[in-house]
Amino acid sequence: MSPLDALREIVALGGPVVAVLIAMSIVTLAVTLYKLWQFTVSGVGRHKILSQALAAWDAGDTQAARAKLAESRSYLAPLVRTAMDAPIMPGLDQRLDAEAGLALAGLERGFRLLDTVAQLAPLLGLFGTVLGMIEAFQSLQTAGSSVDPSLLAGGIWVALVTTAVGLAVAMPTSMVLSWFESRTARERVFADKALRTVLVPGRGSSDPAQMAAVPTTADHA
Repeated sequence: MSPLDALREIVALGGPVVAVLIAMSIVTLAVTLYKLWQFTVSGVGRHKILSQALAAWDAGDTQAARAKLAESRSYLAPLVRTAMDAPIMPGLDQRLDAEAGLALAGLERGFRLLDTVAQLAPLLGLFGTVLGMIEAFQSLQTAGSSVDPSLLAGGIWVALVTTAVGLAVAMPTSMVLSWFESRTARERVFADKALRTVLVPGRGSSDPAQMAAVPTTADHA
């Protein structure tokens, strides 16, 4: 039996609920492949050169930091470059945090759909099982006194197919979503550290523009 024939048989057994679950699994697979492509193109988790630029900036070597930053292909590189070039002013850190949040929001696009599938698939499977059980007991009632135990058993196992399919869709979706969320959380931490490193370098920035714009205590008095 070919996979397509097996799929048709499962849909025939489970009815429209299984068909909906299979459609949801196809959408989930498409979103997962898109997110994997997006993470790869954006360089999520690959910030080696950007980290070197930040280390140089933190040590006060702004020229080396800018040279390394020009080599970086990280999606965070433009944001870090903006932080390096911008004069220090009140509210700059909040503005940069907002820009970082906007960049990370693009990585999180599609997470809500995956979360919805992970939560809804088991409920749909249970709903299909309840409908199947109702149908099985209706057939049992129609049979009257000539009850065939195999009729009830067959109706029950067919009804449970939808629960199995619902769980089969929900479990991998939940695992994939957790993995994506953990990667995004690490990106958020790295972006925050990168911005704080640029705005408050450990040994002080030697960049004249930055040094001239650093507010003194008197400026805040």
